[in-house]
Amino acid sequence: MESSFRIAESETSEIVADLNSAAETDAARMLSLCLDVPRWAEGVLSARPFSDLQALRHAIQCAAAPLTPEEIHRALAVHPRIGERPVGDDASAHYASSEQSGVDISDQSVEQRLRAGNLAYEQRFGQVFLIRAAGRDADTILRELERRLGNDPQTELAVVEHELREIAAVRATGSLGNE
Repeated sequence: MESSFRIAESETSEIVADLNSAAETDAARMLSLCLDVPRWAEGVLSARPFSDLQALRHAIQCAAAPLTPEEIHRALAVHPRIGERPVGDDASAHYASSEQSGVDISDQSVEQRLRAGNLAYEQRFGQVFLIRAAGRDADTILRELERRLGNDPQTELAVVEHELREIAAVRATGSLGNE
C-alpha cells in the first residue's frame, strides 16, 4: 500500500527544486493544500532553499510549532471523516481519496465501526477524527481511534497536530518518508 505514496528519487529532487524556485504566492498556495495554516506555510517557506527532501520534511515538522488550537481547527475543516469519501473534485478531495484508498469500507462491520467511532470521537472532542490514513489499513485506524478516545483534550490536540504534520509531509513530498 505504501508504494502508492512513494515517488522516484528524481521526482523528489523535482519537488524540492519546484518548491525552491516557486514564487512565494505559488509556493504558499501549494503548501496550503498540504496544511491549511498560513503561519505554517510561511514558516516552511522561510526555510527555503531546501537542500533535499529531508530538509523539506524537517521544515514541515518544525514550522510554526506548536500550532494553535484555532489553526488546528482551521486545518481540520478540509478533512473528511475517515471512511467517508470526500465530496468535490478539488485538490484536497483528490489528496483525501488517495490517502484513504487503503481504508476498505466494503466490509459492513468496518464501515459501522468507523461510523460509530467517528461519532463517539466527535461527541468527545467536538471535531472530526483525523489520522494519517496513507499507509494504514482500516484495522490499524480503528485501533488508533479506540485508543485515542481515551485521551484527554490537551493530549488529543497534540496528537492531531502531529497527524496534520504527517499528512502535510505526505502531501508535500508524495511519500511516507520511510524510503
